[in-house]
Amino acid sequence: IAMRNEKEILAEAVNSLYKYTNIEAGIEDGRLRYDAYLNIAGERFVVEIKSEITKGNKGIVLVDLKNISLENNLPILLVTKYIPRDIAKEYVEEGINCLDVAGNCNIRQNKLFLLIEGKKVERLARVNQPRAFQEAGIKLLFQFLVDPEKTQLPYRCLANLAKISLGSVGMIMQELIDLNYILKTKQAMKLKNKRELLNRWITAYHDVLRPRLLKKQMRFINQDSYNSWSDIDFNKINGAAYWGGEPAANLLTGYLYPGTFTIYTDQNWHIFKEIQLVPDENGKVEILDMFWDAEAYQGVHPILIYADLMSSGNNRNIETAEIIFNNELQYIK
Repeated sequence: IAMRNEKEILAEAVNSLYKYTNIEAGIEDGRLRYDAYLNIAGERFVVEIKSEITKGNKGIVLVDLKNISLENNLPILLVTKYIPRDIAKEYVEEGINCLDVAGNCNIRQNKLFLLIEGKKVERLARVNQPRAFQEAGIKLLFQFLVDPEKTQLPYRCLANLAKISLGSVGMIMQELIDLNYILKTKQAMKLKNKRELLNRWITAYHDVLRPRLLKKQMRFINQDSYNSWSDIDFNKINGAAYWGGEPAANLLTGYLYPGTFTIYTDQNWHIFKEIQLVPDENGKVEILDMFWDAEAYQGVHPILIYADLMSSGNNRNIETAEIIFNNELQYIK
């Protein structure tokens, strides 16, 4: 079904391109490894087809696209049903050619330059999303991605760890078995296809759960605090507060200078007045609700740092995410 859908997306996009440019694109099969090749006005592209690009999957897809382009030594063309305009702009800045089913495109290669904007695309309705990638499932999967051995724990223990209902655990576990992410034997439950599962989890985390965790956008009163952020003492705060995202990545790798400051906490945002933060809708500091037990491990787990970096689509963040993956998350491979 997925392959048929991909071919339909490609056919629709190529038809729309012809409608607005009168250019007939020649489709070649990708011969199992790649989705397709496309010849447009004498230029050859390797094609990657995605049903939808979202904030959640844009970083993961960007890495894939660049790797496919390098492997083929050909320019890449992303063909999709839907890509938000701001993400399309980011992709173009990264040298990614884009085409959607409505005919919107930004294709630049040698003397070929096609730019079509403003054609209306209906965003896909999210139907029948597996429970595993809805709120309760995202919280449970986080526990498994942090420690794959937790799949062995009794369901009641998993419910307490993930702060979800016992009934949800049973349904999600069965779904993970059906989706081929858990292998069930007489002796044990074993997590499998971990890298693919991590990518799906990151997408779901950013599209479903993370927006619900945001408590407040804030800014430092004192501009110097953006440079001396690592000196801030969260012990002044009565409760748990940890750096996430870019600051956490800096503390872990020493590689990234933060531009956006993420704080995960189990407290109300008001307490951050203690460290000279004030509400600001355009502030660079985001306060997020913790969805795990603070006592289980101090600080934000590398899985969550990696997820936050990958969703940014920012090149330096993605490079840092790869360092974290290779140094801290080898067990996921």
